[in-house]
Amino acid sequence: MNYIVMDLEWNQSAYGRAGEHPRMPFEIIEIGAVKVNEALEIVDEFQTLIKPKIYPKLHRNIREMLNYDENELKNGKPFKESAKAFLDWCGEEYVFCTWGTSDVYYLQNNMDFYYMERFPFPVKFYNIQQIYADLYDKEHAICKLEKAVEQLQIPEDEPFHTALNDARYTAKVMAAAKLGDFSEKYTIDIYRHPKKKEEQFEVVHDGVIEFISAEYPSKQKAMEDEDVVSMRCPKCGRKLSRKIKWFTNAQNSDIAIGRCLYHGYIQGKIKFKEAGGCDDFVFAIKRISKTDRKGLEAAKQRQQELREKKKMKRHTKKNTV
Repeated sequence: MNYIVMDLEWNQSAYGRAGEHPRMPFEIIEIGAVKVNEALEIVDEFQTLIKPKIYPKLHRNIREMLNYDENELKNGKPFKESAKAFLDWCGEEYVFCTWGTSDVYYLQNNMDFYYMERFPFPVKFYNIQQIYADLYDKEHAICKLEKAVEQLQIPEDEPFHTALNDARYTAKVMAAAKLGDFSEKYTIDIYRHPKKKEEQFEVVHDGVIEFISAEYPSKQKAMEDEDVVSMRCPKCGRKLSRKIKWFTNAQNSDIAIGRCLYHGYIQGKIKFKEAGGCDDFVFAIKRISKTDRKGLEAAKQRQQELREKKKMKRHTKKNTV
């Protein structure tokens, strides 16, 4: 199996939301990739410019970042032809690696726009940006590709922000960072998500239980479903004793803490995403992972802060009536 280290450049409406196409807010204008073997050696390369169909004029921020302009893009190939050539080049057995989470998402979006055959569901890939952050930053904070290249003292002999060069640099970071066995550190792309109960799924990887639900008409309905709110230990699978019930940490995010008799404190996080379409449906992404007493106390403190804020809001409202 090969790693396809991919980087995409895309454009958007130069006229803001008024000129945005609802089915494709970001149009891919360049595909760059390197093929990397299991020894993390670059064995092949792919690059193509794509002639834009939806947004022929570059957004000012995109123009400042790129190393080419509209005149060069006019000589590019159509997206469908380019994407087919790219996927043929990828071969039969491969997995995508990217710096960040957007590339795989927008590749699928652009493919859908041209009604191309979809990838098998679910789509898994390696987010090298996050894998690198987990190893090199105490807070697991992500950084730009340029910073990682500098930190690892990789020679900067090519300009950034061309797709092929950024793919090369990402592959060089993979080789230089001594990532070890990262086979379980994959990310599940959420461009597509389960629609029905029978399509929802759960995976256990890298010490985490990850569950992606079917669609619900509201967050409230989702939180009534045991499949969404249940928690168990990601290491042994045992049911947890409840320490902190699910509470809303942010508008679209809930947290809970449980405890496994054998493996200690376990944290659950649920993020709710809009399902798209004309209805206000949502789906849930639940991650259950190991935490510690510090994590428990932080969750308690956050819960108390939110209670105090709600209490103050009620008091203010009462006094203004």
